[in-house]
Amino acid sequence: RARAYLQGRDFVMPDDVKAMAPKVLRHRLRTTYEADALGIDVDEITRRVLGAVPAP
Repeated sequence: RARAYLQGRDFVMPDDVKAMAPKVLRHRLRTTYEADALGIDVDEITRRVLGAVPAP
């Protein structure tokens, strides 16, 4: 909502979620040893989730 407000809107758009998700989720997610070994970081996981979930 903060990003939408800063852009002069009183509503959130899917692009707001896509823009803020990596910053918001980075400290909440942890990778497994397997993901680390494969070079998959938290930002990659976030990209995959956002790509797999359709916007409303």
